[in-house]
Amino acid sequence: MLKKLFSHTAIYGLAPQISKIASFLALPFLTKELTSNDYGVYGLLTAYTTSISVLSVLGLRLVLVNSFYHSPGQYKWTWRQLYGFLNLWNVVYAVILGVLVLIVIPPEAVSNKWLIMFLNIIPLVFFGQTSTIGLTYYQLNQMPLKIASRSLFFGILTVVLNIVLIVHFKMGYMGWFWSNFIVGILNNISYWYPLNIKFKIKPIYNFKWRLVKKSLKVSLPVIPHHYSSYLLDSSDKVVMDFEKISTSDIGKYNVAYSVGNMFNALGVAGGYAIGPLMNEKYKKKDDYGARNLVFVMQIVFFYLTFIGSIWMKEVFQIMIKNASLSQLYPLAIIIVMSYNYRPMYLGAVNKLFYEEKTNFLWKLTLTAAIINVSLNLILMPFYGYKVAAFTTFAAFLYMGYAGYYYKAFKEINKANYHQFIWLVVTLILAVCAYEIVEYNVFVKIAISIGYSVLAFFAVFKINSKLQ
Repeated sequence: MLKKLFSHTAIYGLAPQISKIASFLALPFLTKELTSNDYGVYGLLTAYTTSISVLSVLGLRLVLVNSFYHSPGQYKWTWRQLYGFLNLWNVVYAVILGVLVLIVIPPEAVSNKWLIMFLNIIPLVFFGQTSTIGLTYYQLNQMPLKIASRSLFFGILTVVLNIVLIVHFKMGYMGWFWSNFIVGILNNISYWYPLNIKFKIKPIYNFKWRLVKKSLKVSLPVIPHHYSSYLLDSSDKVVMDFEKISTSDIGKYNVAYSVGNMFNALGVAGGYAIGPLMNEKYKKKDDYGARNLVFVMQIVFFYLTFIGSIWMKEVFQIMIKNASLSQLYPLAIIIVMSYNYRPMYLGAVNKLFYEEKTNFLWKLTLTAAIINVSLNLILMPFYGYKVAAFTTFAAFLYMGYAGYYYKAFKEINKANYHQFIWLVVTLILAVCAYEIVEYNVFVKIAISIGYSVLAFFAVFKINSKLQ
């Protein structure tokens, strides 16, 4: 089981990380051609478009997952009807998205507003949620290579397109929008053929409204939960815009956050890998087995985020060829360490998802989101854009650990997660990383070796329990 967790997480996570590494290697070329205004325009528009992205699937992915496990003999019939419904709904959603882009476009990008709008909505109109449903099929059937190969290919293609469009054609921030458009179209096409032809999951447009309504009753309570994730991940830049912080400063924050996105991607990959494995444990009434999987994932996250953080200064000095942007490594450390919330968060919510206790989730995630937005509104006028990294850290910790203390989880939980201990370790490691980053290289090498040995033995011990 542990071997499968690591192999699937590696497969899900390695391909995106290779593309992320390629993105890092491209930074010396891109940062010479881009300004903080370019980063600001792209980061701000991405934050706004992400703000409604949760509406694109209406939380119905949960219904797809549950029907696969609870109705293995007829889940495709359910999937086909929801596929048809989502294709029609995404035309409406594309109109909403297009209007939003026109409203929030920053002054620096007004000349390209219509083009940016069309580049955002065309994939939705033509493909709907094809890639989402195809990815879900491969994930649930534990076929990670099918997902990873796409992540690797399209990730590298995105980087290549960014270099060509931004460096060669001097397109600035528009290079990102064109790259995302081209890759979005090709990615959907890659899922359309196997989904519709090979697996016979074709959309049914004459769907049963009773099924759709029943599905929405389960899925709609998940929307505040997923929207809260947006408020934690991307709303910082929207609040900065509200507080009249310059596009340039927003761009600087976006550069620091781009490093955190690598670990966010790793958390998503780990979630794809650990979800089916935990569901198998729950099906066998083995809550302690599911918990130990979470413990392993948490230790791995501690290792990767801590090692990455103590070397953040050197990474920025080598990769960011821009004097003002290369000094943002302390912010990147806080953002990276905040993603240690992810494994323990999955420990609570995966059990709730399996038991279909979705009405509770919005309370947890929305509270965390309110903490983040409120602290930003209060503190940003006094401390500027940099405070957003610290408020995000605090909000993520709440979302990762508070769920264990809610009544809804306590009623269904059968295993002790020792969540307070993990929380304390998270805080200690964050403080240590923030200080150690300024140590000399030889001290950091010694710390890295010692920490690696410690992490290895911790994983080895838990593995013996899983066996």
